[in-house]
Amino acid sequence: MASESAMSGGPPGPPPSAASRVRGRLEVRRTAGGISVVNRVGLEAYVAGTLGREVYPSWHPETLKAQAVVTRTYVLYEMMRNATQSFDVGAGTGSQVYGGLDAETPSVLKAARATRGQYLAYRSAPILAVFHSASGGRTAASDEVWGESLPYLVSVEVENEEDSPDTYWRASVSGTTLGRALAPVGVEVGAVREFRVIERSASGRAVRLQVRGKKGSEVIEARALRTALGASVIRSTLFEIKPSEDGFIIVGSGHGHGVGMSQWGAQAMAQGGARYRKILSSFYPGTRLMEGFAQ
Repeated sequence: MASESAMSGGPPGPPPSAASRVRGRLEVRRTAGGISVVNRVGLEAYVAGTLGREVYPSWHPETLKAQAVVTRTYVLYEMMRNATQSFDVGAGTGSQVYGGLDAETPSVLKAARATRGQYLAYRSAPILAVFHSASGGRTAASDEVWGESLPYLVSVEVENEEDSPDTYWRASVSGTTLGRALAPVGVEVGAVREFRVIERSASGRAVRLQVRGKKGSEVIEARALRTALGASVIRSTLFEIKPSEDGFIIVGSGHGHGVGMSQWGAQAMAQGGARYRKILSSFYPGTRLMEGFAQ
């Protein structure tokens, strides 16, 4: 498989830098935008080099095994989808964060070897094995976020995510700052005076927001708010909006798009005694764990 370094859900670690060590071989290509660096590496080496960048290597062994299967499945799905492209996945948060040799630890290597060749399938094909950091108590179905219903990406309840730093979060923003932040995404209402959720998805996430300002009123997508203020500020669309003295307080729970496996939820299940097969079947219902993919 091929991973492009010129290009993420999970907690620890940046994509590889120019000084990173990687397995396989590197191909440097000139592109319209500059230079593209492609690392051609075997599937299992890719899994080992990605796992430790998507979850903490110190996490429970069963969590690491679950993430290893998810990582392998995701790249197999992308390999099929990008068969005509020069690379299969990016090396950053747009795909999965790849760290190469520098991301390999004994615990990561052990999890990758314990699940070697295993992937999740629906009707014999690798699934779109998306994941996120924390769900806020319930995952989102794929159609809530991307408008496409997939039978194995449905909303499921998630317990015991309290250890996540994003179980509860809040952001404070003035009406003037919010108006300025929304302008680059096409919402030019001036300083915001009224701001509220007018539509929620089945899992409780904000879908559409009403924004009123000095220059008018508009209805926007909740995802546009994340784009405007940044995903590190608006960590998920599972939030409430409350007026404050000089603007608004946004109080939310969870981190990421909310679809598929919650990594903190998986960790809680593992700590409670669940094996990785149980974790995977809980977050991707209706799928089968397949054995023996070799590369």
